[in-house]
Amino acid sequence: MSADTERGQQQRTIRCLIAKVGLDGHDRGAHVIARAFRDAGFEVIYSGLHRAPEEIVQAAVQEDVDVLGISILSGAHNTLVPKIIDGLKEYDAFEDTLILVGGIVPDEDRPELKEMGVSEVFGPGTPMQETIEFVRENAPQRD
Repeated sequence: MSADTERGQQQRTIRCLIAKVGLDGHDRGAHVIARAFRDAGFEVIYSGLHRAPEEIVQAAVQEDVDVLGISILSGAHNTLVPKIIDGLKEYDAFEDTLILVGGIVPDEDRPELKEMGVSEVFGPGTPMQETIEFVRENAPQRD
């Protein structure tokens, strides 16, 4: 097998957008996960604070991300996450994006988020390696 063929068979780097949506100004967890993802070999884009759902959708589409990690501690997950998912669907980017939510999400709200398309919800104290393995196992395979 030639070197070019071997390179062609290597997996491409998983691209992740870590997004802070709404008025939530607590971003320590987002920075921690962004660094852990980067250290795991993922390509990481950080949205910055106070992003509207539409801004997050635009960034995810323009950056062609495999994974969208939404960090939210404000309690507005039932309002803001559906807007992001609807926006991804409008751009036909929903099916090709692994959507994760991290932060403070009550157990009773998790099933509804998963029904609308969130793959997993990670709360405070989740081991970084667990999140990294989840992404490696579930990120969409693209060319």
